[in-house]
Amino acid sequence: MRLNLPGFWRPCGFFEDWRPRASAGGRGSAFSSGSRPSPRPGGPMSTASRPTPGPVPALVARIRARFDEGHTRSAAWRVRQLEGLARMCREREAEIEAALRTDLGKCHLEAFSTEINYSAAEAELAAKKVRGWMKPDRVSTTLVAQPGTSRIYKDPLGVVLIIAPWNYPFQLAVAPLIGALAAGNCAVVKPSEVAPATSAVLAEWLPQYVDPEAVVVVEGGVPETTALLEQRFDHIFYTGNGHVGRIVMAAAAKHLTPVTLELGGKSPTVVDTSADLAVAAKRIAWGKFTNAGQTCVAPDYVLVERAVHDAFVAELVAAVKAFYGADPQASGDFGRIINPRHFDRLKPLLDSGTVAVGGQHDRDDRFIAPTVLTDVAPESPVMADEIFGPILPVIAVDSVDAAIAFINARPKPLALYMFSSDKAKQEAVLARTSSGGAVINHCVMHLAVHGLPFGGVGESGMGGYHGKHSFDVFTHHKSVLKKPTAIDPAIMYPPYDDAKVKWLKRLL
Repeated sequence: MRLNLPGFWRPCGFFEDWRPRASAGGRGSAFSSGSRPSPRPGGPMSTASRPTPGPVPALVARIRARFDEGHTRSAAWRVRQLEGLARMCREREAEIEAALRTDLGKCHLEAFSTEINYSAAEAELAAKKVRGWMKPDRVSTTLVAQPGTSRIYKDPLGVVLIIAPWNYPFQLAVAPLIGALAAGNCAVVKPSEVAPATSAVLAEWLPQYVDPEAVVVVEGGVPETTALLEQRFDHIFYTGNGHVGRIVMAAAAKHLTPVTLELGGKSPTVVDTSADLAVAAKRIAWGKFTNAGQTCVAPDYVLVERAVHDAFVAELVAAVKAFYGADPQASGDFGRIINPRHFDRLKPLLDSGTVAVGGQHDRDDRFIAPTVLTDVAPESPVMADEIFGPILPVIAVDSVDAAIAFINARPKPLALYMFSSDKAKQEAVLARTSSGGAVINHCVMHLAVHGLPFGGVGESGMGGYHGKHSFDVFTHHKSVLKKPTAIDPAIMYPPYDDAKVKWLKRLL
């Protein structure tokens, strides 16, 4: 089932006056605005041409009725949905890749590895493991509760809302959905209208691979998302920027709905004197400039010990040129900025330091070259907000201790990276800083480990998912104690004489 709501929906009060700040970085979501590139000829239908099956309240009520029927609770239903998602990724790879190329200029390998195959692998893992995840966990029963057995049951939450961003518009819609379906829920998926081709692909194909009465794609922008947030859901999963995350949380609070917020922040990278500078430069350049820097866990800035600053910058410049050539605009491996509005946000940041490499830009092509800046002041515009683009500031620091102090003076980031051969310094950075996740001697790769929960801390978000952690996000862990009636000790009941009190104190 797919939905494109009519234009008479109006944002409720807390959206009416919202405008994105010119300096604000980070992902938009369904609340983002700006120019929208049209899907390529012959591609998916535009959202404007799709039929309107009905208003949001009726839609949510219909999905809730489906959940109440109980079909989604069985292991067989869950496995079918997960296998369907995996098949969609495999069978519709060409359509998904074309949409990602239209929206973000993603090359074949980038679209496959970071979106299509990633989602398929996550779905296949869940399909294989979900029967075990569903089983109640037995825990020990305290003496006072004996005789009896204690278990934790895994109940679905009900009907959940997933609001996806535009930067990885396929994966960040499908990955939370995998967890929701594995846990036996029904779901409303709201793709980002800022990535319209991918939104259209999701609306077109999801209903053909999963239960269309249990999973609904709602397309549109602020009015549609506002209408959704006015409804009562059993969980809301939002990926995007912190400003809108606060709006989502405020809306959820009206219904006491729990939320998972996957936000962002300025993820730092520390390079010390013991690091392999050539390897560090290549891995940082790869982590930063994949998807044209529009990645929530991309290295946002580098703190490098002053003694190796110049040598590191030289390696970084060499890595960028090796990856994307003398003319990155002609490279088939470098993406584009999502739309002109974000281009206009990023372009002034190029003036925040000395350009070591890059700096070229073309608004008509939504192109900003992979750029490394040096001589960057901590109070400069590029250091104010999450960059979310292909601009990498490099700042010299006197020591690892100085780098730690620099990081701790700012909001807690979504990720932290350190390049060092010194295990003591590695552990010092991990112990003395707080971040959603961290990687030693690489960037971004922790997302590829299904057993690691991915999420933020503080202003970078709350809640973690991936692998079984996705199942847990959308599951109520219900405590159940079962006791027999054949044994019913009188000591538990009043009147409590001295002998009973003595024994009860021992039991308790």
